[in-house]
Amino acid sequence: MELLHSGKVREVYADRGDIVLVASDRVSVYDVVLPTPIPDKGALLTALSLWWFDRTADLVANHVISADDVPDEVKGRAIRCRRLEMLPVECVARGYLSGSGLLDYRRTGTVSGVALPPGLTEGSRLAEPIFTPSSKAPRGRHDEAITFADVRNLVGADTAEMLREATLQLYRRGAETAATRGVLLADTKFEFGRDASGVLTLGDEILTSDSSRYWPADDWRPGGAQKSFDKQIVRDWAAGTGWDRTAPGPVVPPEVVERTRSRYVELYQRLTGDTWG
Repeated sequence: MELLHSGKVREVYADRGDIVLVASDRVSVYDVVLPTPIPDKGALLTALSLWWFDRTADLVANHVISADDVPDEVKGRAIRCRRLEMLPVECVARGYLSGSGLLDYRRTGTVSGVALPPGLTEGSRLAEPIFTPSSKAPRGRHDEAITFADVRNLVGADTAEMLREATLQLYRRGAETAATRGVLLADTKFEFGRDASGVLTLGDEILTSDSSRYWPADDWRPGGAQKSFDKQIVRDWAAGTGWDRTAPGPVVPPEVVERTRSRYVELYQRLTGDTWG
């Protein structure tokens, strides 16, 4: 395989005309990959993506070819995929207000140009899911929120409409499915491209702990920090160390590693109903 790109979490390889995506156990916070991996993280992300790709294929085509036809050394963490011409937009859907969306709302009363009612707080449920796209920033920089008009300028009016519709359909499917498992899908992001025939196709990952913000429904309380099924434990720990957010970052202690791994495992088991390990 030929390495095409190494990101914070994934490597992208070319192989026999296809793409092979390999998820690692690396964890990044504040755009820095920390020196301590989270055991099983890559396999958990891959398994959950495959589970969701299978359950959303009726909504939009995806890039998956096989999880078996990959080299043995990366099996379980890799997916063979069709090559896509990726579109320059991060497609974000939000059903709850948190993260960068909350920061934008506090500054402007809007998220990606979508006006929201006054008085919303951390964790507020929105009246309906909204499409809040962002730009794909160069490596080392943060994605920046853009408006739907910006998306039209980037990809054309027809494709912009397709992206918004597909994003909200996928979010609703994910949120409805998660709700039956006692989990809230607060927000998520997708990446789309076009295949060799020009068909709009879902790529990268889908509805994982790294691309989505999930909360236990029983613990949801608007107005305060929410318990989440992701790397927030590591982020909170790192913020309290006095670290200046430059590489290589601090070594994560074993108890924080294990608590983080357990959150990834719990989400996988709750959503899929399968036992991990």
